[in-house]
Amino acid sequence: MSVSTWDVDVIVMPKTGVNDPEGEAIRGGLKMLGYDSVAKVRAGRMIKLQIAATSSEEACAQASAMADKLLANPVIEVFEVEVVGLAKETAQR
Repeated sequence: MSVSTWDVDVIVMPKTGVNDPEGEAIRGGLKMLGYDSVAKVRAGRMIKLQIAATSSEEACAQASAMADKLLANPVIEVFEVEVVGLAKETAQR
C-alpha cells in the first residue's frame, strides 16, 4: 500500500463541569463589548497535524493515540479527531 500525507485536526476541550477560566474571561470580554446574548463560552485548542499513513482510518487512529498520550489531559479534557483530507502536497502528485 502507498503512504499518503493526511491533514488531521485534533480539537481538545475541557470536560463538562471542569472549570474553564479562559472561557469565562472571553465571555466577560464579550459582555463588556455589548454581546449580552452569549450565555456560555468554552475555550479549547485545535492542533493541526500532517500524518503519513496508508489510509484516512490509519491517520485517524494515529492522531487519536497521540491525543490520548500527549495532546489532551484525559482527567480534565476530551478530544475529537477529524481527518480533513489529503495534504495539498499529496493531492497534487
